[in-house]
Amino acid sequence: MDTVQIIALTMGVAWASGINLYAAIFMLGFLGSTGHIVLPPDLEVLTDPLVMMAAGLMYCVEFFADKTPGVDSLWDSVHTFIRIPAGAILAMGAVGDTSPAIELVAFLVGGTLAATTHATKTGSRILINTSPEPVSNWAASIAEDIGVIAGLWAALYYPWLFLLALFIFIILMIWMLPKLWQGIKRVFGYVRDVFKGKFKPGPPVTNNPATQENNLKQND
Repeated sequence: MDTVQIIALTMGVAWASGINLYAAIFMLGFLGSTGHIVLPPDLEVLTDPLVMMAAGLMYCVEFFADKTPGVDSLWDSVHTFIRIPAGAILAMGAVGDTSPAIELVAFLVGGTLAATTHATKTGSRILINTSPEPVSNWAASIAEDIGVIAGLWAALYYPWLFLLALFIFIILMIWMLPKLWQGIKRVFGYVRDVFKGKFKPGPPVTNNPATQENNLKQND
């Protein structure tokens, strides 16, 4: 693998881990075990049948948990402590047998990228869960699954294209995260007010002309 391919794979596994760690591990393990790609020595463990079996099983669990409103946010909260360190470790393993300094850089950058993508996914899911219908959850989850597979495929076979797409994605994340944070604060503020009894629904809106006339007289 040349330098561009190594960088693309390093950033790709970190980016994918923040969205769907188990899909990323299973895909890399499958491609490596079938001979479609040659993984760096430190990532060859992903081709182990036990690792692939565990990743496949957890992906099946996440497939349904990630598409259930409320459950998906709880799942993301728990995986804050799994996706980010796993993304950092996979990124470090992707650089291969290099100097300790390069491995440390890959660990730090990979962990940061995994944390950013995880925060973007978690924040967007909290906002999506304010919608009463489950269709948006399914659409977002399926789009994430397809995006992870397509992104890793591009990182492996079209590294320059992936790095360009990743650069655009990072710019969008920088723009989105403050907006997501403001939306999350409003959602939690609303929930807090409901539990404290401070939220009171306004008077019912009616189009009855007599009622509107009485309201105008009272206001006068």
